[in-house]
Formats: sequence, structure tokens, C-alpha cells
Amino acid sequence: MKASTIRRLKLTLAHVFLVGFLVLTLTPFLMIIAISFRRGDLAIGALVPVGDNFSLEHWKYVLGIPYEAPGADGQPRIIRATTPVLLWFWNSLKVATVASACIILLSGTAAYAFARMRFALRGLLLKSLLVLQVFPMVLALVALYALLQLIGDFLPPFGLNTHPGLILTYLGGIAIYIWMIKGYFDTIPVSIEESAKIDGATHFQAFVRILLPMSAPIFAVVFILSFISHISEYPIASVVLQTERQWTLAVGAQSFLYEQNYLWGKFAATAVLSGLPITALFLACQRFLISGLTSGGVKE
Repeated sequence: MKASTIRRLKLTLAHVFLVGFLVLTLTPFLMIIAISFRRGDLAIGALVPVGDNFSLEHWKYVLGIPYEAPGADGQPRIIRATTPVLLWFWNSLKVATVASACIILLSGTAAYAFARMRFALRGLLLKSLLVLQVFPMVLALVALYALLQLIGDFLPPFGLNTHPGLILTYLGGIAIYIWMIKGYFDTIPVSIEESAKIDGATHFQAFVRILLPMSAPIFAVVFILSFISHISEYPIASVVLQTERQWTLAVGAQSFLYEQNYLWGKFAATAVLSGLPITALFLACQRFLISGLTSGGVKE
């Protein structure tokens, strides 16, 4: 067999594998979208809802738009949403954005200290942060609940059933981001900052005016990863947030799946809604995301 024929065969097999992988990856997502546009609340049905099977009732419910539907007696009646889905959506955006911004602030300054400064127990602290990444935060739910309850006795805005309290718990997971940013800082030569200091810049000025602009890609990566993990986080939010008005979208979506009735249509529409800001953020920061994951701070 000729070498060119073998290459074409390999290329064809690679394309077939790639198409098959994309189909397997996208099928569950397409099924969720189909359920959100399908009449009724069944999880099983046509992958592409058309004709009488197509309906916007779930999206109208999620967006708070009244719609007409047949009642128990067969007569049409107006259905209005009884759950504040858009409020949950706003709560999720607020918590995820503020938590991600605070994580960038804390992890960026901590990473700078580990990358550029020498102090006692530096190596031990770095190894401790590495060990902390092994244990998920969900294992500390009881401790987090007790701490927030104690904090709430002295500072009610940061206690249980508050968004600042939930953000405070999320800040405990910055160890992995410190390591990511420190690794990026290590690729930037110290001589660049030393040149700025020779010109009269302080440590803080060299950090803000030299290192931060050069590190924009890794900060974009950290913000995106943190935003994704927090906007869809459920276990901790379900324990900290205890009233309907305070719920995030992930906690609120779970309320559509109770034992007596599984409202798959409304759940699917809520799930798709939660993915919209993630998609928009990826599209907006795609350039920074690629450069932050594939290159260092200084280009050759």
C-alpha cells in the first residue's frame, strides 16, 4: 500500500473519530435544549420537537412571561411563574462575579509573594496549599456551616443565608489558583521588575504597572474557571442559602425535581439559561484563555 494512501486512510479515521467524539459530547447538551422546547415535562421524547410537540411554555415560565395552557377541565387558563427564576439567575451572576474578582485579588497577591519574595516557611506553605487541593470543599460542609453561623452572630451580613457568606466560603478554594498564577509569574524574568525598581518604582508599583499587564491572560483564565465553578456550584450553596429569594440558579433548579413530580422541561430551560453567561464569557475572553493556557508571560 502506498504511503499517500496510508496517510489518507489515517486522516479519514482521525476525522471519523473526531466527528464521533463531537457527537457523543454534544448529544446530551442537544437533548437538554430539546427538552426545554418540548411540550410537557417528560424527559423522553423527540430529539427535535416539531409541530404540536414544540412549545415555548418552559421558557416563558423561566423568564416570568404568562402563557396560556389547558387546565384540568380542558379549558385554557393563564399560567404565571410561581418561582423567581430570573432572581436566581441574578443571584448566581452576582455571587460568581464577585467571588471570582475577590479570588483574583487574593490569589494574585499571594502568588506574587510566593514567586518574588523569600520568607520563612515559604516552601512549607506552598506544599500545604498543594495538599489542600486534594480535599474538595464539600468535605468541610459541617465546619463551614458552623463558622458561618458563628460569624453571623457578630456580623449578620456575612452569616448563613447571605450571599457575602457564600462568597466567603468560596474564597477558601483559592489554593489551586495561587499555584496557577505563581507558575505564570515564574515565566516572567525578574530582571524586568528590577529595571523598574532601578528607575524608582516600589515593589507595589512594579507589581501593578509591570507584572499585572503582562499577566492579563492568566488572570482571564483564573476568572473564567472560577466563574464557571461558582455559577454552577450546588452542594455548598444549598447548605448556606436557606430561603427561596436567596437561592442561586443551581439550587433553584433542583426545586423543579421533587419526588411527587419531576418538571424536566422547566429544569432543562433553567439549565440552558445557566450556560448562557458561561458561553458569553468564553467568547469574550477566548483570546486571553488560549494564550493564558498555552504560553508564558514573555514571548520569544
